[in-house]
Amino acid sequence: MVSCSEPAGERTVGGTVAFGCAPEVAFDYLVDPANRAQWQSSLARVEDVVGEVGLGQRWVDVTRPGLRPAMRTTTYERPRRWAEVGTWRAVRATLELTFAPTAAGCDVTYGFRISGPGPLRPLGLLLSLGSAFPVRADLRRAAAMCEGPSKG
Repeated sequence: MVSCSEPAGERTVGGTVAFGCAPEVAFDYLVDPANRAQWQSSLARVEDVVGEVGLGQRWVDVTRPGLRPAMRTTTYERPRRWAEVGTWRAVRATLELTFAPTAAGCDVTYGFRISGPGPLRPLGLLLSLGSAFPVRADLRRAAAMCEGPSKG
């Protein structure tokens, strides 16, 4: 999925991953920062969590490359929709997840965008496009964990 409704040079990339668990289970697992390092490959750990899981919760992602973006939950509509924004210097990354029930569990649709001002804008587009497959792989890992060892 590539959306063309954003400002020039910015694109949301994404797709859909099937989860073999109910939307409520997938939602609760994915949106809790305490679980993120289990399934997000670029993440070493999460620090400085402020607030309960929900709208406005804040934390710091400590990435394997050493970047430390400040994260914040911007949408929390359990179990249908969740979004976060992360900022590191002038770079901003957004992730939105939507959850739709299916006969086998749920589909998690994701949209991801990295953006920056001025000369960073084309770099944001390249990083967004380059991140599409790793984000999908991370969500597939989360789906396997959400389903449990007996199913995955």
